[in-house]
Amino acid sequence: MSKQPAPAAHPLPAGAGPFSVFERMVAWRYLRARRKEAFISVIASFSFAGIMLGVATLIIVMAVMNGFRTELMSRILGVNGHLIMQPIDRPLDDYSEVARRIEGVGGVKYALPLVEGQVLASGKVGAGTGALVRGIRGEDLVKVQLVASNIKQGTLEGFDTGEGIAIGTRMAESLGVSLGDGLQLISPEGDVTPFGVTARQKTYPIKAIFEVGMSEYDASIIFMPLSEAQLYFNVEGLAQTIEIYVDNPDNVDALKVPIEDAAQRQLVLTDWRLRNQTFFSALEVERNVMFMILTLIVLVAALNIISGLIMLVKDKGRDIAILRTMGASRGAVMRIFLMTGSAIGVTGTIAGVILGVVVCLNVERIRAFFSWLSGTTLFNPELYFLSQLPAEMNMRETVSVIAMALVLSFLATLFPAWRAARLDPVEALRYE
Repeated sequence: MSKQPAPAAHPLPAGAGPFSVFERMVAWRYLRARRKEAFISVIASFSFAGIMLGVATLIIVMAVMNGFRTELMSRILGVNGHLIMQPIDRPLDDYSEVARRIEGVGGVKYALPLVEGQVLASGKVGAGTGALVRGIRGEDLVKVQLVASNIKQGTLEGFDTGEGIAIGTRMAESLGVSLGDGLQLISPEGDVTPFGVTARQKTYPIKAIFEVGMSEYDASIIFMPLSEAQLYFNVEGLAQTIEIYVDNPDNVDALKVPIEDAAQRQLVLTDWRLRNQTFFSALEVERNVMFMILTLIVLVAALNIISGLIMLVKDKGRDIAILRTMGASRGAVMRIFLMTGSAIGVTGTIAGVILGVVVCLNVERIRAFFSWLSGTTLFNPELYFLSQLPAEMNMRETVSVIAMALVLSFLATLFPAWRAARLDPVEALRYE
């Protein structure tokens, strides 16, 4: 007896498959508010606004903190060397030869001999201010591009030939001096007399005024010719340190041994990470904590999605029962409410990304506008070191924020959708 062929499976009617047109239509219908469902619509609107603001805030805060860190690093590493060399066997009287040998190491851009000292600077107004004098050769100062390319007044030409100094714009403003004026410097390490050590005082003409964009440097650093600084600090013929600039600041560890070999003497090398470890560690901790705190905004918005969908399921109990009696499966009902809740999360995330990107691209204009509107100085350079509010979006962080918001939004829809799918049509229609 021959086997009868198995009956062919009946194909699903058009538009009846998972995530079909019918399911999308019902989900869209539930998103649209009617007068008697206004309260549910308000909750959905709050959920949308919460996710949008949470995503936008995360993107903006992370971008500002990234920009803040990048700008500070570029300024700190632009003025200070990536490696600081200090001798420990004898004074650095052969600094020219040592610097030349170090510059021959692969990966090293240049090595700058320096003499540094703390002074009290006084001008025409005010009681004076503390300053750091950095004695440097003119040919080396030109290599420090952050300073050489940001000269606002004067010039660095012939820096070594006279006694002229270069100061920052903020120091010039606070002391009431300008190009060509004299700036009196007072150092406690002066001449030794029978009555003790007397402070050394000397007035230097201002040859150049620079602005690197970091308030601390613009207000406290004075560049002086190396030969003059040696005389002023009583270290004739010596350099105190050699600052080394490298091609890749993150690769300083690999250059320490070659630099020590090239120096041909006992020395101590300190890299930029160690000198600024506390500062950048604090920035990193603050950045991570801010990310966790602001994530709560998105989480609260996701909880609003749960409450809104639960109320919607309760309100649509009769509709769900009718859909079930017409042949809709539990999976179809669950997918309808999944799409309803996910639509809020997806649209809120997209709107948040757009808002965040727009604010990041115009953050300085927005800061200036609110400063003008409030009549106060927002982001004071004296407190935050930088003269402008920076923002630098990181693609990986932005994608992480988007993924987190979408995942939280999707997870928030699971329980209400599961509850809708488990609704018994008989119980739902019993009292209708």
